Amino acid sequence: PVRLGVVGLGTVGQGVLRLLGHNAEEITRRVGTSVVVTDVAVRDPARARDCDLSGIRVWDDAVRLVREADVDVVVELIGGKTVAREVILAAIARGKPVVTANKALLAEDGNAIFEAARMAGVVVAFEAAVAGGIPIIKAIREGLAGNVIASVAGIINGTCNYILTQMAEKGESFEDALATAQRLGYAEADPHFDVGGIDAAHKLAILAAIAFGMPLAYGEVAVEGITHVTPEDIKIAQVFGYRIKLLAIAKRHGAAVELRVHPTLIPDDTVLAKVDGVLNAVVVHGNAVGQVGFYGRGAGGDATASAVVADVIDVARALVTDSRHVVPALAFQPDALRPLPVLPIRAVESAFYLRLRVADEPGVLSQLTAILAAHDISIEAILQREPRGGDDATVALITSVIPEHRFDDALAEMQRLPFVRAGSARFRVEKFD
Repeated sequence: PVRLGVVGLGTVGQGVLRLLGHNAEEITRRVGTSVVVTDVAVRDPARARDCDLSGIRVWDDAVRLVREADVDVVVELIGGKTVAREVILAAIARGKPVVTANKALLAEDGNAIFEAARMAGVVVAFEAAVAGGIPIIKAIREGLAGNVIASVAGIINGTCNYILTQMAEKGESFEDALATAQRLGYAEADPHFDVGGIDAAHKLAILAAIAFGMPLAYGEVAVEGITHVTPEDIKIAQVFGYRIKLLAIAKRHGAAVELRVHPTLIPDDTVLAKVDGVLNAVVVHGNAVGQVGFYGRGAGGDATASAVVADVIDVARALVTDSRHVVPALAFQPDALRPLPVLPIRAVESAFYLRLRVADEPGVLSQLTAILAAHDISIEAILQREPRGGDDATVALITSVIPEHRFDDALAEMQRLPFVRAGSARFRVEKFD
């Protein structure tokens, strides 16, 4: 058998053990021999878990397991960066393939990890690091290998998508929708990693690397979370025919690339606009295949375990056949990876949604449109809501596609006008034509 050492038995780790047990016969048929978990490492060996640990040696030291246990493959599922990095590098140093779901570690330290793996001649597999059970890594790296990838865009954080769905469908505030997500287990007690866009940025860095053949560049991703999205903006967007989603977007732009994560208005008749709740979706555009989409469960124990076990099967097949793994970790041969300049966010072009709160007085709209015209910005849609009960009026509009710096300069000029109140909102708009 191919022997696994599993480090971490949280929701995903337990799902992996259950899946390997339930689907053992099918997995054996696919690999050519059985795949068994012989060792696991956990922080608290006495804690009850929803998986069968009979016949499995339990360690309380993850690094020691890697160094001393007689296993063929190490499966790292503890998350974080400190111990996980030590575990992965220890496995690589001993010539043991690694399967991991650790997007944060790979996005930030992946270049060094993959280089260490290349030098040692071992595999680091990471399908579960992006979009849970959706096989997006394999699809881009192998299924679309004959294409020049023009763009990758998607909803790749289920927590944010659930919150925005609740706000759109039930009119909840961000705070109430977040509380519901936390109560249901969709959001952590400290949700900043998700709602701040950091989790999606980690995943986007990985997708961009395999799509464009560039080193991982998490530090150059422009990131904006969803904490400032309001029910008012969601309702106005719906009037315009759009939905607001947190999108992760990677695009080729001449000799450079765009890498950005932010709330985005997208037309409500597009595929991504219809992805609700905790589900994920990714749209890829290749020069030969055109646009293709991937949709499904982006998180959860069983969905993520499905991706982990798929990687385990790939690694096990290579071990059983004594063959060299021929698919590079980041899709391109290591010596062919090329650093690509990442456009600063102010140079990126998109359409924009703008909502302003203004005094109810004559000439407001004409002065706003005059500023936009002076900056060569066209208006594609505009909405003016009259005040109620003495409140300020609301003006909302959607612009044509323009460089971000031009829009920001116009917005700064508008905000200096005496009748413009505090509390404006601006979001980018992507149409996916």
